[in-house]
Amino acid sequence: MPYPSQVDRESIIAQAWQLIEEEGVDNLSLSKLAASLNVKAPSLYRHVANKASLLQAVNLHTSQQLVATIHETASQSEGSAMEQLTKLMHSYRRFAHAHPHSYVLAFTNTNDEQRPNEEMLTQLAIPLQHLMTAVSGPEHSLAALRGAMALVHGFVLLELHGQLRRGGDLEQDFDTAVRAYLQGWQKGEST
Repeated sequence: MPYPSQVDRESIIAQAWQLIEEEGVDNLSLSKLAASLNVKAPSLYRHVANKASLLQAVNLHTSQQLVATIHETASQSEGSAMEQLTKLMHSYRRFAHAHPHSYVLAFTNTNDEQRPNEEMLTQLAIPLQHLMTAVSGPEHSLAALRGAMALVHGFVLLELHGQLRRGGDLEQDFDTAVRAYLQGWQKGEST
C-alpha cells in the first residue's frame, strides 16, 4: 500500500472522476475511492475535506476538461463563423457523451457548493460568444449564445436520459437543429 504522501489531490480527483464514469456518482464513496488508490480512507482527508468538497473538485475538473475540449476544437476550426460554431457545438456534445455521469453531475447540480466554477464557465463561453457575434451581431450575441447552450445542453440531456426514442439518426438531427438555430440568428434575420 503506498504511503499517503504518494497520493496527491490531482490523482484523487482524477480517480474519483473515473469511478463516477464507471459506476455513477451514487456508488462513489471515500472508502471505495481510497481502496482504488491503494490507501486508507483517512489519507484522503489530507486533500479533500469530505465527499461534498470532492464532488465540487470533480465538477471543476469536468468544467476544465470541457473548456479544454472547446478551446482545442476552436483552435483547429476553420471556415465561416457558422461552420466553426457548428463544430464547437458538436464537440460539446461529444464530450458529454464521452463523460455522461460527470457531465450530468456538473451541469445539472443545484447545490451551490458543488456547481462548476463561474470562471470556468466564462472561459467556455468566450470562443463561442466571439463567433456568435459574427453570426448574430453584437446586440444579440448573448441571447443567441444562451439559446445555443440551451439547445446543446437540452439535446444532450434528453439523449443521455433516453428520452429521444422515436428513431432516426440523432447525430443528423442534432446537426440539423444546430444549423437551423444558427441560421435563424444570422445578421438581419433575427428580431
